[in-house]
Amino acid sequence: MKHGGIRLIKSRWNWLLAFLFFCSGCALASDISLSSLVQKGKHHELISELQPDFEAGKPISTYRLLLLGGSYYELRRYREANAVADRMDKNIAAGDKSYFGGDFSVYPEVFRASISLDQGAYDEAIKHGTIAYNKLNQQIFYRSQVIQIGNILGVAHAFLGHADEARKYLDIVSKVDVGWSNLGPHKYVAMSRIYMALKQYDKALESINDKNAEVAGLLTVFYDTSFQDVPKFFIRYKSYYETGKTREAKEGYDQLLKHPTIAQFGGIYWLILFDRANISLAEGDTATAIEFLMKAVEIIEQQRSSIDSEAGRIGFVGDKQAVYQQLVANLFAQQRYAEALEYVERSKSRALVDMLAKQKDFAAPAVDEAKVRELMARADQAEIDAASFAPAPQEGAPAAPRSRAGVQLARQSIAEAAPELASLVAVSATPIPDIQALLPEDEALVEYYYNDKSLFAFVLTRRGLQGARLDVSGMDADVRALRKAIQRPDSDAYLAPAQRLYARLIQPLEAIVQKPKLVIVAHGALHYLPFAALHDGNRFLIDKYSLRFLPSASVVKYLRATRLTKPAGILAFGNPDLGDAKYDLHFAQEEAVAVARTVPQSKALVRKDASESALRQYASGFQYLHFATHGEFDAESPLQSALLLAKEGAGDGLLTVGKLYSMRLDADLVTLSACETGLGKIASGDDVIGLTRGFLFAGASTVVASLWQVDDRATAELMTRFYEKLKSTDKREALRQAQFATRQKFPHPFFWAAFQLTGNAL
Repeated sequence: MKHGGIRLIKSRWNWLLAFLFFCSGCALASDISLSSLVQKGKHHELISELQPDFEAGKPISTYRLLLLGGSYYELRRYREANAVADRMDKNIAAGDKSYFGGDFSVYPEVFRASISLDQGAYDEAIKHGTIAYNKLNQQIFYRSQVIQIGNILGVAHAFLGHADEARKYLDIVSKVDVGWSNLGPHKYVAMSRIYMALKQYDKALESINDKNAEVAGLLTVFYDTSFQDVPKFFIRYKSYYETGKTREAKEGYDQLLKHPTIAQFGGIYWLILFDRANISLAEGDTATAIEFLMKAVEIIEQQRSSIDSEAGRIGFVGDKQAVYQQLVANLFAQQRYAEALEYVERSKSRALVDMLAKQKDFAAPAVDEAKVRELMARADQAEIDAASFAPAPQEGAPAAPRSRAGVQLARQSIAEAAPELASLVAVSATPIPDIQALLPEDEALVEYYYNDKSLFAFVLTRRGLQGARLDVSGMDADVRALRKAIQRPDSDAYLAPAQRLYARLIQPLEAIVQKPKLVIVAHGALHYLPFAALHDGNRFLIDKYSLRFLPSASVVKYLRATRLTKPAGILAFGNPDLGDAKYDLHFAQEEAVAVARTVPQSKALVRKDASESALRQYASGFQYLHFATHGEFDAESPLQSALLLAKEGAGDGLLTVGKLYSMRLDADLVTLSACETGLGKIASGDDVIGLTRGFLFAGASTVVASLWQVDDRATAELMTRFYEKLKSTDKREALRQAQFATRQKFPHPFFWAAFQLTGNAL
């Protein structure tokens, strides 16, 4: 592939470095040799040349750092690329900032912006990209910088929904004069990426097909192109698909699926498979569609850390959960209920893994914690190594591609040492027969799963599995209506939506369930639904069934089978001093003292004593932990949802979800008698990330939490009854009896239906 007698360079960093090389009439021979490696995509060889001096802290020119950082970036070795950017800053500050008459000052920020864009940190990409843009000056490669930075800023703004800003940078890129240069491909591909991110696929197609883009249109030379061309082919065929040119999209996708390096592009590979599945469905070929969907799920689940890294590079972010939804719907339609439920569970696990991908400080629930942490570090490195392999397009390619076997082996080692921890760092689902074996004979598990078109219910018992398709129309509105109405304790307006939801969610399943106890696995808006308050016209659901909840069915595998015994009873935190009288909860303080009196060897910590350090100091000695305090629910940053405890020293007093994933509490019961503590972020795949899930991971066997801001007087009474009932019955029945007792004095469900028991019922 040629352009004006010069070989077309495929990657954004390869192009820049080659451009500098060709502009040079005075480059050192060694620098020319290194530039040649970049031209040929031999990033590993270049790193081998420069990395030893870099790691040893020896002086390296800014130009060579640019080569090294670009190679690290191309191989997705982001930590090393960031380190190179930091070293470049030091060189530039010392005066080493130009080569061939150009100014390198922008490139540390360009590195950071590019990495942030790859990792989905779009605000950070805009921050660093804007700094770089403001440093631009009229130098020899000024136009290439405008294109590169404009591409980053345009795509990042588009991903954040800032369409006007994205179009502003698109216009800037489009006006770059590419005459007398080989900037054409760089410019038009950058434009197509921004159009793609704006979902203007007709314009993306127009740009990628522009004669000046020269992105190898002839399939006859397809396999002679570099692996870096794959994203550009994807832009073309995705644009065909989105603009209704299905035949062209299908032919192009089928060619891409045969490409020898397609597996290295997980973020593109699964999208191609998903679109091909939808094309097959449109053709009436369900069996082939299911095969494509299963393969797409396999790719998504294999590549935890790198699956999204192509998003910024191609200007397209796909909804991974849509793959699971499509697959579940088609398996369900064929009555393959066990397989459908397995993929429901895997979708929830995927959502949890995605949410916690940047959480590095996990508590290791294992005897040898040091070993588990070493295994986690090894797994992270294996992910980096697997993602960083990029076969050279020409001679000098490694003898064999690096396998992902090292990743699988590392994950397996974690699973053997700490199974629950493994569930947080890799997609996993407990086999359906294993879940069935853990269900009591008198209990049925009901798991819901829905999208805007369909609502599925799975009813799993010790003896079998059945499925039912339910009415989804208007369901989210009914949930909102019930939650709004139930906040008015002086009105029975809640009854109408409570009855509609009962008729929708419970009544069609009653003939299947036929058990006195239910374990409910909610989905989407149903996580916010007070199931206990659903009404059949005569009775509440809680009058008919004993209820418990799980964030996903697979969690049942990790719940302790028997009650945990410890030297002391309840450690209760009440009305912590938050530094402002308006946050004082007088009845919460009384509640903490009262519940501590219900069980021998208990301790109540109130006001300034109710602190996080006190929890860390004393929690391990108590069977039950009780929190009568405020809670904060942060839907946008779910790991920052928190219980508010007393501040002390440099501590902020916030017991966040993120902190819980790095703690070991091992309590038999955690009761969150606080505002909205049962709420969590509904991720797209939907394992709720909230305080309840955090406490379960921290070792709690059971968590009792609230769905709305509760009345502190009614709650104090309910909680006192709850602990009294625990002396003679299991936790699920104790909560149910406490709710019955509270209902006698406070009949409206506002006062008693907020609390739900999640986890082990015993």
